[in-house]
Amino acid sequence: MGRVWEFGGLWNVNAWRREPEIIRLNLCILEQGEKLWLYRVEDAVLMVEVKPTPDASPQSAKTIGQVVLKRLMSAEQVVERLTTAPSVLNLSSETSDG
Repeated sequence: MGRVWEFGGLWNVNAWRREPEIIRLNLCILEQGEKLWLYRVEDAVLMVEVKPTPDASPQSAKTIGQVVLKRLMSAEQVVERLTTAPSVLNLSSETSDG
């Protein structure tokens, strides 16, 4: 992750006196061979800058140095997306079985 935006603009660590609360959950959607992870963020966070990882997909390796801005979804949008997703993985249940 890169920069984080809140209602007043870019997240200012000095003004907030802390980093934003952004926690990756053990739940993701498989879409076109890519894992889309679900994150829990505090209400003040509106948008984040996402940097591609080398292992995300073969195409992402061609986009080194590029970023994508992601406006965050509401809880209702997330539930709708999860219920219509072709594949949902809960990795905490996968690891606790074995």
